[in-house]
Amino acid sequence: MSPEHGGTRASVNPLAPPGVYAPQEDTELLAGALSDEPVPPGADVLDVGTGSGALALEAARRGMRVTAVDVSWRAVCATRLNALVAGVPVRVRRGNLFDPVRDRSFDLILANPPYVPAPGDGRPPRGAARAWDAGADGRLVLDRICREAPALLRPGGVLLLVQSALSGPELTLGHLREAGLKAAVTRRRHIAFGPVLRARERWLRERGLLPPTGDKEELVVVRAELPV
Repeated sequence: MSPEHGGTRASVNPLAPPGVYAPQEDTELLAGALSDEPVPPGADVLDVGTGSGALALEAARRGMRVTAVDVSWRAVCATRLNALVAGVPVRVRRGNLFDPVRDRSFDLILANPPYVPAPGDGRPPRGAARAWDAGADGRLVLDRICREAPALLRPGGVLLLVQSALSGPELTLGHLREAGLKAAVTRRRHIAFGPVLRARERWLRERGLLPPTGDKEELVVVRAELPV
């Protein structure tokens, strides 16, 4: 996830109370990828790091059996409320990424994880920043998803993941392919810097994560499929 980008909000706008990630351009990009997936009604879907539950609701509206997970109690409560208001069934669990669903497998996994590179001492982020800060290279959570998601996919199952180009999509593709998945970037979008990237612009350029000029960030969707 990335913080407020400063552009238009996603078309899906569930309630997002303070401290809960609200749908942004990355949510919209991943929702578009979800709409392209030929997932049948009744398929088992996991939305990991669900935030306000926007993607979980989209999947549930299509008749999929959805489990949503988030480490934040506020996000869990918000997703439960949003599912109730929307009138769709979503099973919501609190936990760190895949911990609550180790004993299950899925036809589709959706992930909009933290992916913004962050200066600091290497300690995990706290509070609202957990939704976007992801270590010095932006891969604090991405690498874990690449390691752990393949084991939760059924044959023919798909992982859809959104991230910034700042946090190494080529590394994501490489890790997923090493795990035996067919992986490719299927969607791209350039968006204006939001407040956090503007505040870190000099640091990001000094580290070579941003080019010397420009004020756009590229978001990508990675699609990875476990062969049958």
